[in-house]
Amino acid sequence: MSWIPSGLLSTPAASPTPVGSAIFLSISFFVICLLALLLLRRFLTLRATPGYIILPVFLALVLPASVVLLVPVDLTSSTRDGDAPKGVWLPDRAILVLWRITYWLIFCLTWIILPLLGEFVDSGYRDPKGRLLYSLRSNARYHLLVLGCGIVGLVYIIIQNGWEFKSIRGLVMAYAYMWGLILAIYLMGHGLVSIPRSFFRKSNNANALRRIQTRAPKIHDRLTDAITELEELEAQLSQLQQRKTGTARDFEEWIDELADFSSFPDSRPAALHSIAESTAVPAIITERYLADLSRRLQRARHQKSRFVDEWDRLVQSAADYQTILNSTASKKLDFGLTGADGASPSKRGLVSPYMRYVIYVNLLPSIRLILGALFAVASFCVVWSELIKTFAPQLSIISLTIVPHPNEAGHVRLVGQITSSMWLLYMCTAALKGVNDAQVWGNRALVRRNTYGESACWYAGQVARLTVPLAYNFLTFFPPEIHLETTFYRFLGQYIDLTPLGKGFDYFFPIFVLLPVCATIFNLYGRIKKVFGFAIVDDEEDAEANPGGFGVGGWREGRALIERELIGLGSLSLTQSSVDAGRSTSSNSTATARRGGHGQRPSERPSRGAAAAAATTGPADTIARPVVGGEDVVDDEGFFQSFAHRVRNTFETTSTPKWLQGDLSGLNRPRWLAGEGGGSASNNNSRPDNNDDDGVLGGLFGGRSTNGHVRL
Repeated sequence: MSWIPSGLLSTPAASPTPVGSAIFLSISFFVICLLALLLLRRFLTLRATPGYIILPVFLALVLPASVVLLVPVDLTSSTRDGDAPKGVWLPDRAILVLWRITYWLIFCLTWIILPLLGEFVDSGYRDPKGRLLYSLRSNARYHLLVLGCGIVGLVYIIIQNGWEFKSIRGLVMAYAYMWGLILAIYLMGHGLVSIPRSFFRKSNNANALRRIQTRAPKIHDRLTDAITELEELEAQLSQLQQRKTGTARDFEEWIDELADFSSFPDSRPAALHSIAESTAVPAIITERYLADLSRRLQRARHQKSRFVDEWDRLVQSAADYQTILNSTASKKLDFGLTGADGASPSKRGLVSPYMRYVIYVNLLPSIRLILGALFAVASFCVVWSELIKTFAPQLSIISLTIVPHPNEAGHVRLVGQITSSMWLLYMCTAALKGVNDAQVWGNRALVRRNTYGESACWYAGQVARLTVPLAYNFLTFFPPEIHLETTFYRFLGQYIDLTPLGKGFDYFFPIFVLLPVCATIFNLYGRIKKVFGFAIVDDEEDAEANPGGFGVGGWREGRALIERELIGLGSLSLTQSSVDAGRSTSSNSTATARRGGHGQRPSERPSRGAAAAAATTGPADTIARPVVGGEDVVDDEGFFQSFAHRVRNTFETTSTPKWLQGDLSGLNRPRWLAGEGGGSASNNNSRPDNNDDDGVLGGLFGGRSTNGHVRL
């Protein structure tokens, strides 16, 4: 305990001061800022992204993370009895100020700043004034709808409590909390099942490869659609750029600026010409039309980069799993990692190929099983605490892990603070997992180093929107004598409990966490997809529904698509303008080209996909079927079916001999049978005075070449 600052532990002094706690919180806040910057660097290009986007997104990540740190401090500070507790604590006034700053900053970011910035970036207009007006109009529609719903509650509050600023402020806070709690409970319920399930599924390498192959056709179709949509828009822009008369001359600079950021598919001019003929450009070009075209181009470019990145990662994961499965025979695992000097990893690294095989084949699956079991237990504890807190809060498992004896002392010590931070972090992670899995957000997605600005603002807003309701919901797990004394309750809870409707909603609505939990466990989303034809979340139940993999969209089709990509015949290589369709390239150069040809960041492991391709493919002009270890990936056919297929393939692939086809050019014959001019049929037939009717049988009956002489 020597590493804990002096203010963290109780001292016999009469007036304790939280100097050590303040220093510890300052260092923790600095670490949170560094982690937020690293997260931004992973999904955004910091140098190319404007500062007016980076700063709000940065605050929208730092402030919710500070809430995860501030809730345990509030618990410890509110349960102390005048003395310095054994943990991180602050005075009540300081905690109240921190809660006010954090909450109202998050509120403004969530409901005002980030929505305006998102529409500002996605407007498509060229000048800032047009972007701002478009953003204000778009957000005004949404806020008018929210205001229309809030008028009913405002009338109810005025009738009950009168016209007071405190009542109106409480109504705004209660509405924001209720909407956030509805979204958070649904997404958290899905994530509580999805997180342990993902660890269980990845514990079996063969099943993980099968699921990747099952997802491949869907991702490939989306990538193809994104490329086609972008080509249609760029063809329309190319047709618009060629127009030099009429209203197009007024926007010539704008059109040229859009063309500078476009990459026309010069390698396929015929396809571009056919697309340009199918697109129609209006006779009168307006500013609204160009803004709409700019907005569609921006979305199409980022949609393409999104699916290019997703397809690239899927192919790389499939190649890695295939390499792991193929290493079962040799007991050596080598992903093809090479350094700048060309040295093999066994010579320059600390992990040998055999040790790497032990880690990936034996150790990592076991660790994933253990983590899956731990997260499953944690999910059960969260669901149990949500269900039991209304009837018997003293039986809440989360509360008992933080305050083991609430009736005796009720103090939250340092160990309880660490435990409460871990519980709250897991609940927020489950909710964000649900945000990532849901498919109702349109074209929004997080792409490594190339995230669209509007998507970054939207995801940051969701992080800020979900954290505060989950934090207050976490406090309700504790008995009333603990959570009613917290500063967070006096700041936010009293406004939520302003009306009986708000109090009942806070205590009874979290019971509906069973709805998304059961829907995820029993694959209700897959049934909805089959009935209505659309998917709510990205479920992976297709592998269980079609274990044979036959038909369109099965894992067999996905395996073929991945193999074609690994040998350089897939979608990523065919969409490059510098690659000839008829030229065969090596696996190593193809892997490098498909990572660098679309503006993506070059892979740090360029030869890893090539090694997997060499392990899973045969010659360059054929697609070899990978040898997969494990019984789950073997083809579903019996011995007699396999024997029948082999016999049928033998007869179907056998070519007819040339002498049965009437082609005798390849048969050699003696000089005495070939005549005076040559010793082979090919040489004889190559002579200009040769008769087409001459041949071996013709020579036997006098049909030889006479060279212009009369034969007696």
